Parts: sequence; C-alpha cells; structure tokens
Amino acid sequence: MNRCRASAGRKGIALAARRQPSWHASWVCGRLWLAAAAIIAMLAVAPNAALAQTLRWAAQNDVLTLDPHAQNHSTTNAMMQHAYEGLTRYDRDYKVEPALATGWQQNSPTEWRFNLRRNVKFHDGTPFTADDVLFSFDRVKNSNSSMTIYITGVREVRKVDDFTVDFILERPVPILLRNIIDFRIMSRSWAQKNRSERAQDLKNKEETYASRNTNGTGPYLIKSWSPDQRVVLERNKSWWDSDIGNVEEVVYTPIKQDATRIAALLSGEVDLVTDLPTQDVARLRQNSSIKILDGPEVRTMFVGLDQFSDELKYSPVTGKNPFKDVRVRKALNLAVDVEAIKRTTMRGLSVPAAILVAPGVNGWSADLDKREPFSLQQAKALLAEAGYPDGFEFTLDCPNNRYVNDEEICQALVGMWARMGVKVRLNAMPFSNFIPKIEKLDTSAYFLGWGVATYDALYALQSLVRTRTTGADGNYNLGRVSNPKIDELIDAAKIESDASKRDTQLRTALKLTAENYHYVPIHHQVRPWAMKKSVTTVHKSDDRPESRFANIERP
Repeated sequence: MNRCRASAGRKGIALAARRQPSWHASWVCGRLWLAAAAIIAMLAVAPNAALAQTLRWAAQNDVLTLDPHAQNHSTTNAMMQHAYEGLTRYDRDYKVEPALATGWQQNSPTEWRFNLRRNVKFHDGTPFTADDVLFSFDRVKNSNSSMTIYITGVREVRKVDDFTVDFILERPVPILLRNIIDFRIMSRSWAQKNRSERAQDLKNKEETYASRNTNGTGPYLIKSWSPDQRVVLERNKSWWDSDIGNVEEVVYTPIKQDATRIAALLSGEVDLVTDLPTQDVARLRQNSSIKILDGPEVRTMFVGLDQFSDELKYSPVTGKNPFKDVRVRKALNLAVDVEAIKRTTMRGLSVPAAILVAPGVNGWSADLDKREPFSLQQAKALLAEAGYPDGFEFTLDCPNNRYVNDEEICQALVGMWARMGVKVRLNAMPFSNFIPKIEKLDTSAYFLGWGVATYDALYALQSLVRTRTTGADGNYNLGRVSNPKIDELIDAAKIESDASKRDTQLRTALKLTAENYHYVPIHHQVRPWAMKKSVTTVHKSDDRPESRFANIERP
C-alpha cells in the first residue's frame, strides 16, 4: 500500500485508501488504477469535494443591491465581501493583511505604493490588473455611490505598471489600510461591456446590470439573487487564496418573521441564524442540537433629528423646527429610559449608549459612554423652557426588518416621549423602502444603526456628524448637523499621525456631539449567533459572517 500511495502521489488518494477496510488494501494497487485516476481528476476539479458542504444561512433582511459601490449597507457589504475583494482585508483577529495587494510602502505622507497580486482572475476569467483599480476608484467617486467614506482623503490613483499603483492623497490618512478594505475592485472590461460604468443610483431605484449580477475576484460567485427570497453563492474554484473552509455553496435566506426564522433553524432547514430574536436566546442555549456563538457588535442604535429645516416636515408645527433647539434635543434624550429598553425589549442583549461608537472602536472610552440619568421631570421642564409646555408632534421613520427589535424599540420610544407630552407618529416600513426615503432627506426623525467597519471613530464622526458637503463628509448626516467646533476636530483627526493626539481629537468630538445632543443614542447591539452543532465559524463583531471561515460536519 505504501508503494501505491507513493506512485499515486496524491494526499487525497492516500486518505481515501486509508479509509478502506483492511482486506481492500491488499489488492487496491493492482486493481484500481483507473479508479485512482478518476479520483485524481475529480480532486483536481473540486478540492475537498467529498467534504464540501452547503451552508444555509438566514437573517432578517435582504441585500439591497449586488453593486459593490452603490450602498454602504451592512448586509449588502457582508454578501459583497464573498464576491468582491479590496487591496487589503481583515484576518480572523481584525488585523489588516494583504488581499489583492501583496504589499505596500509609504513613499511620503501623501503617497502610498501598492504592489498588486499577479495571476488573479475575475469570475469571468479576465485578469485583474491596475486598470481595474483605477476604474473602481473613479466609480466609487461617482455621486451615486455611498461608499466614498472608504476612499476619503484619496485624490487619485495612478498606474505605475500593470501590477503597481500609487495612491496620491489630499492629506495624510492614518487609517488608509483599514479604509480601503471596503474599496472593492470591479472589472473594468466587464462593467463597460454591460453598461455599468457608473455606480447604481439606488435612492432613485435605478436598475443596472451590475445591480443584479456580479463579477469579482473573491472566494465565492453569486449565482443568483431573488429579492426577498434568497441569494445563492458557489465556491470560486479558481480563487487565488487557500484560506477557506469546506463550504462549497451558500444559500442565504432573508426571513423577516422572528418565529419563522427560529423555526427554520430548529427544524434543520437552515444551519446558521445571525439575527436572533432576543426572547429566544435563553431557550436556544438549552437546546442540545444548537450552539450559540456570543459576541458584541460594533454597531450603535440611535435616533437622528432634522436640525436643518426651518420648518419640521411631517409635523403640525408651523414656521419653526423644535429640533434646532438644544433644550428640545436634550429633553428627548432624558425622556428615554434605556435601561427599560435593555431589560424588556432587548432581554439584556444591549449596552446603553451615550456616544455614537461602541466598545471595540478606537476613540471609545467608558467615561464618555455614560448616559445622564433618565428624568421625565427634567425633560418636561426643558420642553416648557423651550416654549413647548404642551409638547408638539412629529413623525419617526423606522425600519421594521433590519435591526434587532427595530420596530419594537421605536414603539417604546413613542410611548416614552408621549409621557412628556410629545406625540410621535410611528412610520415603520421595510428597510428597502426606508433607506431611499431618508437618503433623500425626506424625514424629520429616523431610527438607524451605524456599524463601524474600520473600527475607528472617525468613520462614524465623519459620516454622521461632519457638516454635509460632498463625498464622505456627512454622507449619512441625514439630520444635517452642523457644528464648526466638531468639524474642526474631525478634519484634524483625518490627518493626525500622532496616535495620542488623534485619540484626544476623536474623544473630544464624540464628547461635544453628546453634549450638544445632536443625536439620541439608544444602545450598542450585542449579537449572538445561533447555529447547528455541526457548524463552526468565526464570530465577526462587524456582523459580516465570512463563509470562507466556516466548516460543516454532516453525518
């Protein structure tokens, strides 16, 4: 048998032979060369085929698009990372490592050179080169894209040769390598061939070839997407890397209803659920066929308020905007009993928040993240002082299928604000309708969650608090907050290379945002995942499961 193994020269054949009964070994060399050749051919086409598995994954909401440059949405980004790659990526411990770039060097404070990986092909077989990087940069700069935060501070990308590019910066960018993880590369020739040179305009419900089809370099191909039904992914057998588990196929199913989603897990219809109803977590922990993978999420839930319009939309208040008054904004904060939301709505699976970033994000500190005590009496007094002794009315836009207990949290807020005399009309809707509405600034108040993909507070501050201009500055500042002191700190943190000074700038900006009550922070999410005992994977605090880290053992 040893001679047979040596002659075959394949570890897979040796493994297959060792699994045979002892009597079989005595004649396998002489009798099964054809079978061995067939196995070798099979392994060459499908590595680990005998162990390959389908991962059936369910969560609450669907992707919004397949265009990797259109929408900065966590579930969409979680799916896009399977098909499209950046020059850098995170390893299992959130450290930056090479991806489509094999290495880099900083030639000056405003110039970085990236060496691109050779012999990489897009899913359609075309080679990856520097031209695709330049094309993708121009595409993300398109006004339709909400992904510009990931190329913030980059003035241009220059081609040195087919496998070398220079990033020319407007200013030093201390977290460039983290930012560009979500700057995902698309094939120029494919996009041009399919008339998808520009990023999809999602807010105006544009449809393009790239919004329904993909062509990346990543570990999986997206074979199909049936909106609100399922996304099917298939392993890319030509992927350049080998860091991958045994998941050959991924079937992602958005299941809005909590009870239906958990029933699918318990019945074996799905293997992994990443949106757990809080009321079911304790019960699932006691189920012998299920395991819970616990972990925090770097996502903060909050209410945004229109602080720009002279007259508040969707409110009977005429001629003025109550949210422009800091006393009103403070009253709304003080009237929210976040401990009650944690206890009753979230079943303990939340961390009450005072600032816009969660533990685990650079810039967060425990002393900043302490809310003022709930005080209905003080909230009423502030409203009266601001000229609203009998309260006022406004509309709260809220998704009902995106975040953990999103509509339930909004309902709790409506009740809490009613106790101080503020009447709130709840306008709940699917996330696919919610996002285009608020992106058009067609809102007076909205409930939103913000995950920090870069694990650095600048990502949240620049997107949510910086005065809205163009590009990344204020691109999700949908209440149009404008505070010159905070802007100055944010702009300084963009370029500060001294880590200590930069941390002070970030923390001061977070503190001023809280002291001016520009938002109503609610809590940071805690995100347990539930899965069959046969599934092993890596919990991701950015709530983006990576199927390349997953393995499934089936009988």
